[in-house]
Amino acid sequence: MQHLIHFNALKTIWIKECTRFLRIWVQTLVPPAITMTLYFIIFGSLIGQRIGEMGGVSYMEFIVPGLIMMSVITSAYSNVASSFFSAKFQRNIEEMLVAPVSNLTIILGYVGGGVARALLVALIVTVVSSFFVPLNIQSFGMIIATVLLTATLFALGGLLNALFAKTFDDISIIPTFVLTPLTYLGGVFYSITLLPDWAQVVSQANPIIYMVNGFRAGFIGVSDIQPAIAIGVLVAFNAVFLTVAWSLLKRGAGIRS
Repeated sequence: MQHLIHFNALKTIWIKECTRFLRIWVQTLVPPAITMTLYFIIFGSLIGQRIGEMGGVSYMEFIVPGLIMMSVITSAYSNVASSFFSAKFQRNIEEMLVAPVSNLTIILGYVGGGVARALLVALIVTVVSSFFVPLNIQSFGMIIATVLLTATLFALGGLLNALFAKTFDDISIIPTFVLTPLTYLGGVFYSITLLPDWAQVVSQANPIIYMVNGFRAGFIGVSDIQPAIAIGVLVAFNAVFLTVAWSLLKRGAGIRS
C-alpha cells in the first residue's frame, strides 16, 4: 500500500510538471529551437566555413552535440528551479511535505518533469540540426546515457537553487554567473586540445566538458575525454547532488521557517 501511495504521488507530480511546461510550450519549447537555429546559421554556416574542420569533421558537425547539450542543460535547470521555487513561494510545497510521501518521491517528481522537458527540447533541437548537417550517429547508448545523466544532474541543480532562493531574482543568479560561463568554456565551440597544456588541465575541472564530450562521442565519435570517464563523472555528480537535495529537503532547508 505504501509503495502504491509513493507511486501515485510520483506520477501526479510528474504529470503536473509536464502539463505545466506543455501548457506554455511557446515559452518553453520554441525559444530553444530559435536560439539553436541562430547558432547554426552564425557559428556553423558563416564562421564554420572559415574554420574548416575540427576533430576530423566539419565545424558544423562538431558543434551540433554541444549546442544540443546546451539546450538540455538550460531546459532541465530552469524548469525545476522556477517550478519548485513557485511551489515554495506559494507555500504549496508544505502540503506535500506533510503528506505521507517521501522526500525522495518529491525530488524524483520534480526532476522527472525537468528531464522530460530537456529530452523534448533535445529532440526538437536535433530535428532542427538535421536541416543543417547530416546526423551520423555513432552510439545511441552513449547519447541516451549522457543526455539522461546531464538532464538529471541539472534538474537536481535547479532544485538546489530553488531551495536556497529567497526571491525570484535569486533563481537567475546561478544560470547567469555560473552556468553560462561554464557552458561556453565547456568545449561546445572548440576542442580543448587547441588550448595550452595548463588550460587543458584547468578545463578538466569544468563538469560540462565531460557532458559535451560524452555526447559528442556518441554523435560523431570524436571526444577530448574518454567516454567511460565522462559517464563516471556524471554518475558521481548525480549521486552527490541527489544526496544533498534529499538531505536539505529532509531538514526543511529554505522551506521551514
